[in-house]
Amino acid sequence: MSDFCYSCCAPLKDPQFKGPAEDYCQYCTDEKGNLKSKDTVQIGIAQWLQTWQPNLDDATAVKRAEHYMKAMPAWSEQGL
Repeated sequence: MSDFCYSCCAPLKDPQFKGPAEDYCQYCTDEKGNLKSKDTVQIGIAQWLQTWQPNLDDATAVKRAEHYMKAMPAWSEQGL
């Protein structure tokens, strides 16, 4: 098991983030542990970015989320 979500890098040892999947957090998976779509995860990450960067507009947040996700194993060019 990874210490961090392969999709968003959330800490999986924190019960707040642990979900039904071994390598993904509860926010990146559905109730069965299946990884959500890239677009859905991207919007979630964009919203998370805006929680600590309140002046970030939606379009910029989505673009930054896309860039961030490229470094995550689930969304990188190589994938898992």
